[in-house]
Amino acid sequence: MRFKDKVVLITGASRGLGKAMSEGFAEEGAKIIVSSRKLDACEAVAESIKSRGGDAIAIDAHLGSTEKIDSLLSKVYSEVPKVDILINNAGINLGMASLSDTTVAMFDKMISVNLRGPWYLSSRIAPKMGDSGGGCIINILSIAAMISPPNMGLYAATKAALASLTEVMAQEWSSLNIRVNALAPGSYRSEMTNSAIKSIEGYEQSLIDAALIPRIADSKEILNPIFYLATEAYTTGTTLVADGGVLAKR
Repeated sequence: MRFKDKVVLITGASRGLGKAMSEGFAEEGAKIIVSSRKLDACEAVAESIKSRGGDAIAIDAHLGSTEKIDSLLSKVYSEVPKVDILINNAGINLGMASLSDTTVAMFDKMISVNLRGPWYLSSRIAPKMGDSGGGCIINILSIAAMISPPNMGLYAATKAALASLTEVMAQEWSSLNIRVNALAPGSYRSEMTNSAIKSIEGYEQSLIDAALIPRIADSKEILNPIFYLATEAYTTGTTLVADGGVLAKR
């Protein structure tokens, strides 16, 4: 098992890619801290993992609140002595909107969850991770950070900013033996994607047509790139793209 005796903290872990990562790392021997806004949803994932012989703890937290992140860290370190791998997966997209139609409230909420939350959680956990010998932080982006599609400008901007922070984190925390990387996936099945497909005519086909591999990925297909970033000791400060060839086709 690749991650036996490792502790993995995953935000946004109760559904979609976060749930797939929680289950995938558990199957590889890791102890999972399942975190998202809704405790009951976290508990459902944790119980599912434990029913299959895995080890998991459910802790709720809202990444848009620094106070809730402080509470999350307090609860985490009351349960485990260290965190080996942090995956900043929680993120929101409040809908397709032009910049002129984006409200200040939308702006503030997306910045707080998609950018401030990962920065705050990572910056508070990094010294503790360093004290325990080092570790790995993975920030989940989107290829939207690289192609900046219209009507998704704010979402794309938050992910592009997180990509920049990834490089800074890698530089500042290398002395703590912490590797920091990002993954930029293309379209994959999730509640966010499915919601957009239902509300926007032709959106699903546009996602399929955009890729050289003409389909929408299953969330479990994103696991192998994540596993690589979590295990490869000579990779840091980079963004790995898993987009089915979208960038190459543009």
